[in-house]
Amino acid sequence: MELKHALRLVGIAIFLTSPAKLQADDSYAIVVSKDTHAHADWAPVVEALRSKHSGIVIEYEKNLSESLPALQAAFPKYTCIVAKPEDAGRAFVAAAHQLTRQLDADPYPDTIWAIVTGYESADALRIAKHAKPLTVKRALSGTVGSPLDAYEEGVMFNELKANAMWEKVLGQTVTRKSCPQDTTKLIVDSLNDYKPDVFITSGHATERDWQLGFTYRNGYFKCKNGQLFGQDSSGGRHDINSPNPKVHLPVGNCLIAHVSNRECMALALMHSAGVNQMVGYTIPTGYGYGGWGVKDYFSELQAGRFSLSEAHHANQIALNYNIEMLAKSGKRIHGLSGDRDVVVLYGDPAWEARMPKRQLPWTQTLSKKGGIYTFTVIANQRGDWDNRPVVHLLPKRLTNVKLLTGGELNPVIGDNFILIKFFKYSSHEGESRRGNSDPRRL
Repeated sequence: MELKHALRLVGIAIFLTSPAKLQADDSYAIVVSKDTHAHADWAPVVEALRSKHSGIVIEYEKNLSESLPALQAAFPKYTCIVAKPEDAGRAFVAAAHQLTRQLDADPYPDTIWAIVTGYESADALRIAKHAKPLTVKRALSGTVGSPLDAYEEGVMFNELKANAMWEKVLGQTVTRKSCPQDTTKLIVDSLNDYKPDVFITSGHATERDWQLGFTYRNGYFKCKNGQLFGQDSSGGRHDINSPNPKVHLPVGNCLIAHVSNRECMALALMHSAGVNQMVGYTIPTGYGYGGWGVKDYFSELQAGRFSLSEAHHANQIALNYNIEMLAKSGKRIHGLSGDRDVVVLYGDPAWEARMPKRQLPWTQTLSKKGGIYTFTVIANQRGDWDNRPVVHLLPKRLTNVKLLTGGELNPVIGDNFILIKFFKYSSHEGESRRGNSDPRRL
């Protein structure tokens, strides 16, 4: 019997012993170039974050990597990188990934990080100042890869088949409905009037647009001068003005998170669609682990366990873990390695956007007794758990670890996480198996 099926109603434990110690870690660092920090329009963004989180400010001259020694000394739980849009391109995102994996010797990200930018500095300042947590209850989905079951209410449009949509009214089950082939105005109206907490998209996209229909003719979302708008198949324009705070998960879109210049979708979403956090690709998608995996941790199998920034962090830990394990086993890693350093989280990394807590397929806890820490996973229902490793983010940093038992599970114990994977790698693991709109899980 495979281990993943044997886990039904079985607890496992990992023990950590003294001198193991959980060090206090509620720190926050703002990394910013000297030029940006000296700019009259951008200095208030840095100050807003510093004041809100009692953070430290780390400046660099030219290259992001110059901030590494100060980050290593601070080893913050959260790192917010403030950047003007002209500095926040694909290479900058890759440099941020690499920087935040170098705070210690292991290959995993060491801090929960994100980039704060905006079409205007006022957008970045709005994001920096916003403190009220968001409980994600209402969804607007432009992809069947994100069903409504996880949400209290929502609307979902089918990018794979024309004339199909679904609606979930509060307290009721999901209902399928018919709709026009061109859904441009319906989706625009949903953003403007329905006021979703989360906006989820997939399908063809570039830095300048999103194609609403993946396999059939439909409209587009486009941007100009920071304004996001829908353009229907007849050429009609429908402006988007949706200021309520929300998160955007374009987890299956190519390029949509790449800030190639100020005229791009990511900045327009922040400017006119109320997006406070966004996770997306800066390259054409292929494998999909870096994007779709965030949704798995955030709103699907583990809904409520992680905030969006934590889900992105957990997925990056899982991604790098899989790359490491496949490299050790000699298997192909092309698909996974292509997803490293290319997915970005925009927004304040300490901002809480989270699904409501609910009963999950398994319970995971870290407890302490007599100087020994015990990590326990207990299944609440039978199921296939091999979609993502179990990741537990530690509330404080762990040092001086000695594993007493549970070694047969090959856990990875980092300074700020514990990871266990409950299945062995198959022959196709690491290959590219998913297109940018395939709703199947990896």
